[in-house]
Amino acid sequence: MPSSSLLDRLAALDTNTVSDALDFLGLPGATFGLRPLWDCPKIVGRASTIQLGPKTDTKPTVHLITPVVAEIRSQDRVLVIAGGIDGISCWGDILANAAHVKGIRGSVIDGMSRDIEGSEAIGYPVYGRGVTMISARNRVVQVSSGQPVTVAGVVVHEDDYVIADRCGTVFVAAARIEEVIELGHRISRRQDGMVQAVRAGRSVAEVMHDKEFDAIQQGAAR
Repeated sequence: MPSSSLLDRLAALDTNTVSDALDFLGLPGATFGLRPLWDCPKIVGRASTIQLGPKTDTKPTVHLITPVVAEIRSQDRVLVIAGGIDGISCWGDILANAAHVKGIRGSVIDGMSRDIEGSEAIGYPVYGRGVTMISARNRVVQVSSGQPVTVAGVVVHEDDYVIADRCGTVFVAAARIEEVIELGHRISRRQDGMVQAVRAGRSVAEVMHDKEFDAIQQGAAR
């Protein structure tokens, strides 16, 4: 299936449902602590991975993340940035503007951002661990890009799928995306039916019994 169609189908879900699908399949991907850093919209796209680390010398260097932004040519990218340091920013408004111009869909940072009003002003989504004013300059450098990174305990590869909303951030391995989306839509349909059943007066204990959730994975009563 074309990537654009998969992204559209993934975008129709939310992180809760995708997390549930991963649980059913015994797959990692759901994270904790990577939340929207302003009241930004959901982002869905494919990972461009970046590994950061502490700067250990005084030599001048190209500013972190800028080489990756410069090289992006497609409209399906989400920057997935690992290796942030507590209290030190690894994102700011100049980077946000550059990413926005390139059509990048958003940034997910296992770290912190500064200048968050600058990202908000242009509608650029940023998800991460928090906000700080302390600059990355002379403190943090880019170590690699396009390589596997570990983000909030989840290993993310280049081109994996990303979905992030108000509940957090989930990553899905590219090799498993079709089955995760298919199961996610099955879960969504089933849970919509469960909500309607509760509204109609059916016992919530009965509606939410484990057997009802087991039936989702078995493909029963879609």
